Amino acid sequence: MSELSAFAIAQKWPAQNPNVIQLYSFPTPNGVKASIALEEMGLEYEPHLVTLNDADVKSPEFLSLNPNNKIPAIIDPNGPDGTPIGLFESGAILIYLAEKSGKLIGDTATERAQTIQWLMFQMGGLGPMLGQLGFFSKFAGSEWEDKRPQERYINEAKRLLNVLNLELAGKDWITGPNYSIADIAIAPWLRALDYYGTKDVVGWDDHTNLVDYLARFEDRPAVQKGLVTPARD
Repeated sequence: MSELSAFAIAQKWPAQNPNVIQLYSFPTPNGVKASIALEEMGLEYEPHLVTLNDADVKSPEFLSLNPNNKIPAIIDPNGPDGTPIGLFESGAILIYLAEKSGKLIGDTATERAQTIQWLMFQMGGLGPMLGQLGFFSKFAGSEWEDKRPQERYINEAKRLLNVLNLELAGKDWITGPNYSIADIAIAPWLRALDYYGTKDVVGWDDHTNLVDYLARFEDRPAVQKGLVTPARD
């Protein structure tokens, strides 16, 4: 059996099968990236529900794997150097899983570079900006009398959505005809607009390429499974 005793997180979330990838996550836009990727790549894994409550994400066990106290995180008992490896940050996890499986990162060096380019676009721009849009539209920031922060993120969301909408003209996926980890990173954040109640304010329906793109994404069986994994209690 693979040895996971070096990982304190396995004490709080015990592995039933320590020989497969252990996923510690919650179905948020960032969390589902890992579960969708694992499903799409056909890698064996065991999901563990880590709630967003401090008792979970700020527990000593979780912090031992991710000191930044954010989901998702993984342990691969069969790491690249023949020893277990723990990883956090959804973008890093996507790249790692793609390289491990040899899937969804492009078949050439050029395709790989383009895939990582759009993955970084999501990590550095789309995700953080839409997350702030949610904070100032649905959560505590929505109650602030000063609406300048809200307007700032509405306008930035519109700009980023326009970038994506233009890029997807005549393409099924963000890098062309081939689905990739970049799409797995981007599409869950587009879905978040519905949760935030901001589709109208950013003019979602006017972005017809994005509307079709998200529908294609949600039609994939692996996506449908990954969106509800780990299952909520």
